[in-house]
Amino acid sequence: MNSINIIQVDYSNPQQANHLLQLLEEYAQHPMGGSKPLKPFVHDNFISCLQDFPGALSLLACVNDQPAGLLNSFKGFSTFHCKPLINIRDLMVSKTYQGQGISQALLGAMESVAIKTGCCKLTLEVLQGNQVA
Repeated sequence: MNSINIIQVDYSNPQQANHLLQLLEEYAQHPMGGSKPLKPFVHDNFISCLQDFPGALSLLACVNDQPAGLLNSFKGFSTFHCKPLINIRDLMVSKTYQGQGISQALLGAMESVAIKTGCCKLTLEVLQGNQVA
């Protein structure tokens, strides 16, 4: 069995940033991501925009040091609980690594982050037709 390593992406780390962008490109070209490549603007600015966006938080799953999955999320605020929350916007596993429990490992790691940072809620946005999610 392969070892899954989950890391919080350091957007200023070129290798981690490249892996995140590489996986996002794969996701964009999948039917759940719109079946189109990333627009040049997104490709050129995604990492710097995340770096500058307060509350952006990305996780990267690696298998044998190879990028295998990503989770992009953003911290928000629950008005009813008066506490922070985390909203997961993107969760994907590269086709090569599907079926190995990577999405569950990413979700578990983000749940740990939410608990450690005092969040009252962790939400996941999915497309209407995404039965797997």
